[in-house]
Amino acid sequence: MSEEFKIEIITPDKSIYSGNTEEVVLPCFEGQATILKNHIPLITFLRPGIVEIGKDEKFYVEDGTVEFSDNNLLILSTTIQSFKMINADQKNSMINEAERMLSSNQISDKQKYILNYKIETLKQIN
Repeated sequence: MSEEFKIEIITPDKSIYSGNTEEVVLPCFEGQATILKNHIPLITFLRPGIVEIGKDEKFYVEDGTVEFSDNNLLILSTTIQSFKMINADQKNSMINEAERMLSSNQISDKQKYILNYKIETLKQIN
């Protein structure tokens, strides 16, 4: 019997990914969440981090929502990008912008928390 479940990643413009997998790791505000087949129903929010689909697919995400039920995982995000689509210049520009925003005295603790996760995650992308 297959241990796979369906996953779909959607942005407002298009479908980014659709397929089947045995495992997905998500960066949630509550911590890293691993989804396997027959996981309990779940609705949660994503923080900046890496979405890992199986061993082969990785996506950088800044925000979004996740719903899992009946072995269907749906990720909705306006900021999700495949690692394959992020080049070094783009990554460095995103890090510099986040660091600039982080140095501002005008941002809340929540924004600092999110920016720190963003910077940490971007530095992990090769």
